[in-house]
Amino acid sequence: MFKVHAVPPDRLPALLQAMPKAELHIHIEGSLEPELIFKLAQRNGVQLPYANEAAMRAAYAFTDLQSFLDLYYAGASVLLHEQDFYDMAWAYFEKAAADHVVRAELFFDPQTHTARGVPMAAVIEGLSRACRDAQAQLNISADLILCFLRHLPEADALLTLEAALPWRAHFIGVGLDSSEVGNPPENFSRVFAKARALGLHVVAHAGEEGPPAYIWSALKELKVERIDHGVQAIHDAELMAYLAQQQTPLTVCPLSNLKLCVFDQLRDHNLGQMLEAGLCVTINSDDPAYFGGYLNDNYLQTFAALHLGAQQAYKLAANSIEASFATLAQKRLWMHELKLCFQGFSEQD
Repeated sequence: MFKVHAVPPDRLPALLQAMPKAELHIHIEGSLEPELIFKLAQRNGVQLPYANEAAMRAAYAFTDLQSFLDLYYAGASVLLHEQDFYDMAWAYFEKAAADHVVRAELFFDPQTHTARGVPMAAVIEGLSRACRDAQAQLNISADLILCFLRHLPEADALLTLEAALPWRAHFIGVGLDSSEVGNPPENFSRVFAKARALGLHVVAHAGEEGPPAYIWSALKELKVERIDHGVQAIHDAELMAYLAQQQTPLTVCPLSNLKLCVFDQLRDHNLGQMLEAGLCVTINSDDPAYFGGYLNDNYLQTFAALHLGAQQAYKLAANSIEASFATLAQKRLWMHELKLCFQGFSEQD
């Protein structure tokens, strides 16, 4: 068992910044900052319903998930060509490198783009090229997870998976996102069964706004390996015990939960409670351009609000590495680097 020494509160932010970590819940379209949106709109001749970047940012007053999604899809309308998808992902990777992200598993929503006539090739090849360059130039291991939009029929998801198969080598898994309430995971059991048969990893959004029953359904019906969000599990004692026993990873997104009014204040967030209950919790940024912070912003603000310390920092970073779909050799390397990082901080005391 690795011993974590206490770190003075004034040095905790530096530790959170320096420690190697993985990001497992990042919607790449949700990393599109207004400045890049307007740049791509001008490049592609797309008319936006906002006068400028400031006017667009002013619209980021969300009351729930749907109010965010309406703006999210408007922002994605500027993505038309392979280079657009590359530029979007590369902008994220540069921020991830600054946050010392060593592993990133990017969600992308092909239906958002193919419905507008954008070729599947442009989406996947642009993102995949950025992932390769992130490894070569920034030393970030990165892979793609294709997500299905749950507000659309499963038949559409099946067609999307079929259309993406020529690029099967470019993505490692599938996920389920978009409007959760009223769209339970079991509606997508066939497409997830097909994905598993193809050897793809499977994850799903559940228990953000939806009830604990959605988490059970994602686990039992879709047989997911990770739950994205999962904060509503706290309301089901049996589910909490199951998640702790199975060590099913939860990719929690604190600033997203705050921005979408899942919690009234960050100090009300249940991440600390779930950690104490022995759940495999991770911290992630979700849609950082819209929710006010990239990965380290989520760590810094959550730790300040919940009064967490070095022990929780190590656990969260270790969870993120172990819960990733990276190779065992990569995980061992990053865990070694994580321990060296914490030892370095303890030796400075």
